[in-house]
Amino acid sequence: MGGDHGPSVTIPAVVSFLKREPEAELILVGLEEVIRAELKKHHALDHPRLTVQHASEQVTMDDPLEVALRRKKDSSMRVSIEQVKDGKAAACVSAGNTGALMAVSRYVLKTMAGVDRPAICGIMPNQKNGPTYMLDLGANVDCEPHHLHQFAIMGSVLVSAMENIPRPTIGLLNVGTEDIKGNEVVKATSKLLQVDHERGALNFYGNVEGNDIFKGTTDIVVCDGFVGNVTLKAVEGVARFFGDTLKTEFKRSLLNMLGALLGRGALQSVKERFQPSRHNGASLLGLRGLVFKSHGGADADAFEWAIRRAYEAAKNDVLEHISTMIAELMPRNAEAQEVPSSTI
Repeated sequence: MGGDHGPSVTIPAVVSFLKREPEAELILVGLEEVIRAELKKHHALDHPRLTVQHASEQVTMDDPLEVALRRKKDSSMRVSIEQVKDGKAAACVSAGNTGALMAVSRYVLKTMAGVDRPAICGIMPNQKNGPTYMLDLGANVDCEPHHLHQFAIMGSVLVSAMENIPRPTIGLLNVGTEDIKGNEVVKATSKLLQVDHERGALNFYGNVEGNDIFKGTTDIVVCDGFVGNVTLKAVEGVARFFGDTLKTEFKRSLLNMLGALLGRGALQSVKERFQPSRHNGASLLGLRGLVFKSHGGADADAFEWAIRRAYEAAKNDVLEHISTMIAELMPRNAEAQEVPSSTI
């Protein structure tokens, strides 16, 4: 029911996804009458692999966390997450209020043992035509070194399972690649990750800069949620600006339009490579259940990608992999693992 469009986008995405994945089963949670009416439009009212679970309330994009968490206990968001907790679903996908989704997920599912804070992990495109996983993208605006350390561990496990990369490379986002650069939190985190690298637990590349995200320098880029969210929104804004500018310039003259026609194949390839929908579906890592967040303004194609990421994560037992590796890699006493300020 969430996002900017609700069932008018989520239902066609669901129907399309089921056509591509013959083994998948989906539970649609929300206002039953609204869901069934939309299913009828797409001739999927009696689909054998679809179940409708009624939820009488909705969390709006403007609802305060207190309302979503304490008052709307029968919201589609909360009921969906409870399906995961009760083992009726392997994963939850929502396009709703991000803050509310994180808060409700954390309250209902709880965090994994050894994890202080869940993080939002999303995907950016890179020059190598592959994904760069980046976290945190907004769940934690203020972080200590042991939080960033945990993000690196969780990101490494996720990428290893999803991309079949045994030892994914980890970059720590900084204002320069030199060890002397950055604030005290980044410097201390670098030392923690370097220790893990030396003992073979993680594949720490070192400090990376903003342009390295799109170069594909590392498989994973770690940062706090403030920096991550600003980066994400800036990238989205630049992508829209570039697309709109290109359209305007091609329409400016007959010669430009002819150039666009001649370069149509190349332009289509560029469009597909930078298509935001292909990178939709961020995972909420560190919870005792799989929860994926779709962009609120996603269209049907983009929302289908979010469903696909959740499905692949469940199929690849990502949660089990994360639980196992967290137990092996996560420091038992995070505070004790921080580098003393005198050594920074």
